[in-house]
Amino acid sequence: MSRLIAFAAALTLAACATAGPPPLSQPTEADWRTPDPQNVLVIDTNKGRVFVELTPKVAPNHVQRVRELAREGVYDGRTFFRVIDRFMAQTGDPKDTGDGGTSKPNLKAEFTWRRAADSSFVPVAAPAGLEEGFVGSLPVIGQAMSWSTMTQDGKVSAWGTYCPGVVGMARDDDPDSANSQFFIMRQPYPSLDKRYTAFGRAISGLDVVRAIKTGEPVPAPQDLMERVTVLADWPEATRPKVRVIDPHGPWFKAQIARVRAAKGADFSVCDIDIPAEIK
Repeated sequence: MSRLIAFAAALTLAACATAGPPPLSQPTEADWRTPDPQNVLVIDTNKGRVFVELTPKVAPNHVQRVRELAREGVYDGRTFFRVIDRFMAQTGDPKDTGDGGTSKPNLKAEFTWRRAADSSFVPVAAPAGLEEGFVGSLPVIGQAMSWSTMTQDGKVSAWGTYCPGVVGMARDDDPDSANSQFFIMRQPYPSLDKRYTAFGRAISGLDVVRAIKTGEPVPAPQDLMERVTVLADWPEATRPKVRVIDPHGPWFKAQIARVRAAKGADFSVCDIDIPAEIK
């Protein structure tokens, strides 16, 4: 009998170990935040619509450039000329070849930024002296804040990390050569961290990005961005209502705990999805 009990207990433990994490309750109104419409890029493609939340805190000059080009219509009709499965989709070249740019000056790299203790960073993990977390919807990695006691400005270095949906600025071999081209991650690729400026993340439409035709270069006919706009420029009566889960809220904290328990030692910030609602 004792062997049967022990065997049953072992089965129960095994079932618990392999079962998925328990479902979460629905977010409350307090768990949502409304992004600044100045920081929401609406990309209408022939495959569907993508909403990107820009993060000026981490890359102010790149965000300003992308807003300018969208408002000038530079991105309208631009093809996805280089798309690699399990990697990224690249676009934004006026020549649609990967060799072009605009007449605007190239941008200085913003690979890293200085994070202060009050920078609205929400930590989710602390691997090997680093901290992983979120600034808004952007996944971020940086030095642990404890290092700030040894820096002149009382801040630490941080950078956007290339999880699915993260948007980065393309460049050539010169770190300060970004101009207009950008890419959207289809899958995680952390080797791009601190080598390309991350300036936002797709909060809706990652399925659209993953449906874009692949190729290097993409064979004709290529998928394209039909129109790119800044949400703030839409008439309020027709403006989509966008809201995103607030990483400071209790629902998100429960989601972190749930995913960490399921992933164990393999957990990373890229395992966390931030739900968005578009109406």
